[in-house]
Amino acid sequence: MRIDLNADLGESFGRWELGDDEALLDVVSSANVACGFHAGDPTVLRRTCHLAARRGVAVGAHTGYRDLAGFGRRFVDVPPSELTNDVLYQLGALRQFAEVAGTKVRYIKPHGALYNAIVHHEEQAAAVVDAVLDFDTTLPALGLPGSAWLRLAGEAGLPVLHEVFADRAYTPEGTLVSRRQQDAVLHDPVEVAERCVRMATEGEIVAIDGTVIPVRADSICVHGDTQGAVELAQAVRSALDKAGVTIAPAALVTA
Repeated sequence: MRIDLNADLGESFGRWELGDDEALLDVVSSANVACGFHAGDPTVLRRTCHLAARRGVAVGAHTGYRDLAGFGRRFVDVPPSELTNDVLYQLGALRQFAEVAGTKVRYIKPHGALYNAIVHHEEQAAAVVDAVLDFDTTLPALGLPGSAWLRLAGEAGLPVLHEVFADRAYTPEGTLVSRRQQDAVLHDPVEVAERCVRMATEGEIVAIDGTVIPVRADSICVHGDTQGAVELAQAVRSALDKAGVTIAPAALVTA
């Protein structure tokens, strides 16, 4: 058995620091690097790519709405053509810093509200797919199983990677519980590790109401800004190792 372990990184901005990127890069196999629109700045992008390259961690583009104040977690009703250009801009910025660091952009994973919107928002999902096609027609798309984003990406010929979340609660429909609801984010390392092993080895997860739902998992995400993210990631990796699951970048398998 084999699975990818990813984290959202590079989300500091100027003098504002968020997360322990260096510690997480010692644990994960893929780094979703913020591209400057919801978080991150040129110095942060360059440093994060450099640190990831030194550790052999795959670099992915974590593209979001142009919403620094809201950390990209607010829906923006942006015209599709403008969204395509915004995503393409972010991809291009990260590509340059990745190349300077001696690596490359291996996949794309939309961030926050954009990630959730393109589960069902067909126009915005298509706009993001268009940006990827303009950038690199072989770039894998990482996202929620069953989303419009992955369906349209697959139809366009892009490699598709299915993602599950270590530290987020699920609805019975297989989507993420809104962060506005209580218990949407999980913090207990033991609980999180156990559910990750179950997702990786049995292909199922228990929803917030107790329903057992099937999941397809190519990659498991631990949010870098979740309280105790490093401890969670370490617990997940340790549990997967003990279960005989190999941790490796999913994007490199599709390359």
